[in-house]
Amino acid sequence: MKLSSFFHKTIKRIILPALMSYSFCALADNSWSYHQESDRLTNRAYSFARSPMPTRGLYDDIKLEIVCKDNNLQAVIETDSLIASQNSVFDVDYQIDKKAPVTIQMRTFKDSKRKGYSDDYAKRIADDILTGKSIFIRVHTLIKKVLSGSMSLENSAEPITRVFSDCGLTVADSVTSEPAYSLPEFELEFNKLSPEQQQQVLGRIKKMMMEMH
Repeated sequence: MKLSSFFHKTIKRIILPALMSYSFCALADNSWSYHQESDRLTNRAYSFARSPMPTRGLYDDIKLEIVCKDNNLQAVIETDSLIASQNSVFDVDYQIDKKAPVTIQMRTFKDSKRKGYSDDYAKRIADDILTGKSIFIRVHTLIKKVLSGSMSLENSAEPITRVFSDCGLTVADSVTSEPAYSLPEFELEFNKLSPEQQQQVLGRIKKMMMEMH
């Protein structure tokens, strides 16, 4: 009886907290997160939103961050592999969901061959992230090898919005406003209607088009 009681107390005091801690860390590794740190050289505080890592075994180890440093927004990519020599330009492709891929140029840091940044495209990348559910990234390296990674954008809005706030920026109107009704969405809903309802809709559209001319 005493042994059983001791066993249950051990579970409560040691094993359960350890399991909860492990679960929390696993969740954090698979979700976007907000951080604040201090620069080692200037001792100035900066903040960043960090992406989860791509699935191991399927993709390369690529980490994406949206950073606010010295009131300047940066997009930063870091990998475990060589990208280019220090302070060199390289190409990056990123694709949000099934939208058309976007190609941008980034530059490696002066003290790193595996980490690069962009000031010019940072806001655009962040705004695009806030419109999607996933991002696919391709990093073109100096040795012609292409590093790739796919990351979920779930829960990215809160940490990125906080970084925007730190830099005195706001979310783009195209992100906060309600998305436009696309043609594929219309066709999908239209095909669900009966023939009679389809004719009614087409009649209303024709009337609206005539009024706009």
